Amino acid sequence: MAVQSSDAPPPQDILPQTAAAIRDGEVAPADTHAGTEAGHESGGGLPQFEFQWWAGQIFWLLIIFAVLYLLLSKVFLPRLRRVKDERAGTIAAAVETARQVQAEAASQAEIAKAEVEQARAASRATAAAAKARVTETANARAAEEEAVVNARIAEAEAAIGKTRDAAMSNVSSIASDTTRAIVEKLTGKAATAAETDAAIKGAA
Repeated sequence: MAVQSSDAPPPQDILPQTAAAIRDGEVAPADTHAGTEAGHESGGGLPQFEFQWWAGQIFWLLIIFAVLYLLLSKVFLPRLRRVKDERAGTIAAAVETARQVQAEAASQAEIAKAEVEQARAASRATAAAAKARVTETANARAAEEEAVVNARIAEAEAAIGKTRDAAMSNVSSIASDTTRAIVEKLTGKAATAAETDAAIKGAA
């Protein structure tokens, strides 16, 4: 087992001495890398937490932040804003189209309702006109039939009157003959026609 010489600097002093040697141009970068590795192997610390590396880290952090800022402000955010605007425009157009369709549907419904009402009114008017025509035709036909019936009744009454008059004349002649026969049989003398007629009229 090798014993470390007492003249060697401690591990925590390697990095500052190496950084100073690089600034003075006394040590090459390869030697610096080797010294850094030796310091890491001996000390085991993280260089990100050492003060002498903060300037470089801050520099690169600023560069990375600037690059990310430019990418976000010039590339990603405009695209997201454009997509958002397109989506909002699409939604607004769809809502406007839906409103227009709803308005057109409402107007079409009103037109259809008005047409239905007109059709109902026309059908009622047609039914009323047809009923009036049918009633008028029926009344005219009834009047015609009543006139025909009245004419037939009048003809029948005239025929009955003639028949009655003829029958009554026959009855009068029969009664006159019968009366003369009875008078002649009772009295033995024939009665004249004037006496027979006077007797019949007096009996009537």
